[in-house]
Order: sequence, then structure tokens, then C-alpha cells
Amino acid sequence: MPTLPLPLNQWENHQKLFSISHGKPAGLPSPNPTRSFWTHSSPDANPLASEGSTGPLTTDADVCIIGSGFTGIGVAYHLSEAIEANVLQSLKVVVLEARDFCRNGGHLTPASIHDFHGRAVKYGPEEAKKSCALEVHTASSLVDIIREQGWTNDVDLVHGDRIDLLFTDKEVEEARRDREAAVDAGWSLDGVAFLSKEEIEARFGAHYPGVKVPAYNVWPLKLVTKLFQLAKTRTGPHFELVLHTHTPVTGIEHANVFGPASASGQLMNASRTYTLLTPRGTVSCSRVVHATNGYASHLLPFLAGPQGIVPVRGQIIAMRASVGTNEIKTNAWSGNERFEYWFPRPVKAADENPLIILGGAREVASPDYELYVDDDTTCNTKVGETLRAFLPAVFEGKFKPGQEPEMEWTGIMGYTAIGDPFVGPIDKLPAAQGNDSMSYAGQYIAAGHSGHGMPRAFGCAEVVADMIVAVLAGKEWLRPEWLPTRYLTWEERGTTMRN
Repeated sequence: MPTLPLPLNQWENHQKLFSISHGKPAGLPSPNPTRSFWTHSSPDANPLASEGSTGPLTTDADVCIIGSGFTGIGVAYHLSEAIEANVLQSLKVVVLEARDFCRNGGHLTPASIHDFHGRAVKYGPEEAKKSCALEVHTASSLVDIIREQGWTNDVDLVHGDRIDLLFTDKEVEEARRDREAAVDAGWSLDGVAFLSKEEIEARFGAHYPGVKVPAYNVWPLKLVTKLFQLAKTRTGPHFELVLHTHTPVTGIEHANVFGPASASGQLMNASRTYTLLTPRGTVSCSRVVHATNGYASHLLPFLAGPQGIVPVRGQIIAMRASVGTNEIKTNAWSGNERFEYWFPRPVKAADENPLIILGGAREVASPDYELYVDDDTTCNTKVGETLRAFLPAVFEGKFKPGQEPEMEWTGIMGYTAIGDPFVGPIDKLPAAQGNDSMSYAGQYIAAGHSGHGMPRAFGCAEVVADMIVAVLAGKEWLRPEWLPTRYLTWEERGTTMRN
């Protein structure tokens, strides 16, 4: 059995970096990032890439959303739902994106038992269950929309499993503890199965035990595009949705006073609370949503450092297998405490060897594991070498050693010390309290998904949209049963949640 080309059991060392102070805010997203498979593998992959980047800039809105990924477009989509349901009478929404539209990637795999034991110890079993429930809600909501709209083929939806390979005895023991904690808490283990080394060897050719969990995969950009286009169809006398790409927000100015409300509960155009500064001009609005993830501290500098949101560079390759789907199968994978993650793309012909999208190998970028790196214009050579060697070592004979990937790219994630996002009003954040928190009233955030945005972002976007709708409609916002309490910006994020 070949030796794995990377160090094992590194997660604990990774987390120790969050005890090191680093106060530098993130920069703006680079206008020329590496080209990803999702955005550049075909000429029509991103039809909204430059949407609204030329011509007049929209100068007034009820809600401005900064960021056009799953979170930002998720907020816009859910706001359009409120108009469709007549909860709001009118709304004008502007989405501002620093570069091309949507740069998301990842697996749509909700947490089943991973880290259940750790969360139950820190926050109590109910919070541990909500951690899973949020992700199940997010994944099922997206899959329901895909199927209802007939988008299954358009977004390459694959419904199957993911197998989390357990490379060490430590990982095996942690997985067993997670399963026991989930059973004790009454969390459903439907679709979860422990697979022995012998079972995985026989079925897949890898020499490790693993845990099988329910999972989906999609082409993220195509799904976000469809969500935006669906929301856009609701444009009419009472709703307007505008996207401006290549329009970075460089600053936010506060008018310091709220103006009179209109009959619908929205602020009058003449008295907008905020002015967003961009190289193309300014946009006045009443409410702002920060959907900027790893770049959040650029506009919210008090979120710089380990107690806020840390930019982390991830690296990915697209590697062609040497065998067909009958041997590779169609399920997704992760391994090495989930540092590595990969899945095969659907093939177009029976004799086509599948293309594998593989990310990870930050463990070899010691001592910082690519934390505090917000530059995705380049790739890390050592990480790239490790990614190239990884699949041939795990699946002997199914990948050619020394083979070059068809594409390689990087992207910026946003990590928090506890691995969970900030969701809600920014003026409620403890870190904002010493920064004239009233100047942030009417601003919201959903960011810090910690490398797990696909099964989190759309659900968190729903929460923020519902908060805005509740304010505009003059109603009380009620926390969904599936939302972990500690995600909320006004809640304690330490280990005091248990009681």
C-alpha cells in the first residue's frame, strides 16, 4: 500500500492557529483570480460573469447585498419569495460583486455525525442536532427547488453518498464517538453506515475503513445562476433585482439618522441610511447584507483575526481517472479529517473516464495551513504537488502517477475559531460593540462558513432574509427550529451554550 503524500492528524494543530492574534483585515477580492473548472471549463459556464459591469450604476435600493455567491444570491432569492408571497408590498434589491459572478465550489453534503460528540460536549446535544439539522434543511431546500423547477440536468445534480475515509486509528475512534453521541441524542442515522476496510477494498480499491453518509453534488455556479434568474423573473411593479459585477464595495458611509417609513414599512428613498462606495460611483440603501465570507473583514475590520473571520486559501485540481465510472463509481469522498475532499463529475459517454474534482492538501502548507491568505491569483506549488500524488496513493491503479491535472485553481474560504458562521445583525456582534455599534444598525452578515458553505450558506441566507422581511413587515422574527443558536450574532460563541 503506497504511503500517503501528506501528514495525518493535523486538525488539532490547525485549530491552535486560532489562538494566535493576527489583526490585518482582508483585502478586496483580486480582479484576476485563477480560473476554476466551475467558471472557465466551457465558454457558457458563467453567462452572468460580467452582468451589470458596464453602463449606468443603480444608485438607490432598499437592500444592498455585497457578494454574489450562494449566500448573497440566496438572500436575494428569499427576499423575492417574500414578494411572491405578498409578505412585502415592494422591494428593490441590488447585488454588488467585486469580480465575475459567483465563484463557489464544494460538496452539497449535510453533516450527519461528523464532530457530533465534540459539539454535544461543548454546546449540548440539542445544539449538536441543530448543527446537522441546518445542513439537512439547506441541502433538502436546494434539492427541492432543483426538482420542482426541472433543473436536475441543468445543474448536474447527483444524488448518492459520500464516504469519509478514516486514515488513522484516531479518526476511527472519533467517528465511533460521534455515532454514539448522535444515537444518545436521538439524531437519525438514516443513510449512515460504517464500512470496514475489507468492504471498501472490495468495492472501491482503497485500503481504509470509512463512514458512508447521504450526499448530493451539483455544479455550484450553474445552480446559483438559476436561483438568480428565477428571482429575477419576479421583477415587476413591486420588485426589482439588479446585479452589478466588477463593482467592488470599497467603503460604507453612514448617514447617522433613519428617515421616515413608507406605507410598506420601508425607508423613503430620500433618507437612505447608507451610502456604498464603489469605483463606479455610489449606491444609497437602507440595509446592507455582507455575504463576503473570507473577505468580510475588509469592510468590517473588527472581524479581522482569530475571533472574527479568517481568510483561508483552498486549492483544487481537476484530475482525469485512468479507469471508467464502473470502477470509480459516482459517490463523493473525503479523507484525513476531511482536509481532502473529492468527487467525480458525471460523464457524457459510457467510454469516458471521469474527471475528479479534488481539493485540500493545506496540511503541507505548514506552519500556517494557508490561513490568512486572501490571494487566489496563484497556486501553492507544494500543495499542488501533494494533490497530484494523493489519488494515485489512495486508489492504486486507478490514477496515473505523475499525471498533470486538466485545471488547477485556488479560492478563498472564510473560517472562524469554532468552525461556525456569524449570522444576523452586525450591530449585535460583541466585536462591534466598541466600534460605535449604532453605525452598523441595519447591516447584516452571513459569513464564516469554515469550508462547509455548500450545505450552510443558502440556509443562513434564508435566516438573514427573514430577519429583514420581519423588520420591513413590522413582525417579530422567530428563530427556525433548525438554526443553531450559537450562529446568531448576539449569542455567546464560547462553550457556555450548554446550559
